[in-house]
Amino acid sequence: MSAETPKRPPALRFGRDSRLAQSRDFARVRQQGERLALGCLIANWNKLPDGAKPKLGVVTSKKIGGAPERSRARRLLRESFRLHQHEFAQPVELVLVARNSIAGKNFADVEKDFLAALNKAKLLKN
Repeated sequence: MSAETPKRPPALRFGRDSRLAQSRDFARVRQQGERLALGCLIANWNKLPDGAKPKLGVVTSKKIGGAPERSRARRLLRESFRLHQHEFAQPVELVLVARNSIAGKNFADVEKDFLAALNKAKLLKN
């Protein structure tokens, strides 16, 4: 009986190196990348070279509601990305734009829309 070390699951972190922070990065992804609107979000993405780390930027407008509603929308979208960041077929820069319909949704609904959008865009592994 061999004493193999159990395989550790990938770290589900969402650190600074996984974020799009500068407006020029957001603009580049939105201008040069592809776009898909589905459910409570709009996904804009740009493929990165193999070996790169997926990156996420989130946009929430005042049309969603006040600051607490916008913050909640950002948290829900970031958490969906954090949990599924290792399921991308190829690394991408992803900008998610929250739509008005995200207000009042729970995490399961937002995650379902997130996964449906990425599956439709063929960004996830089988």
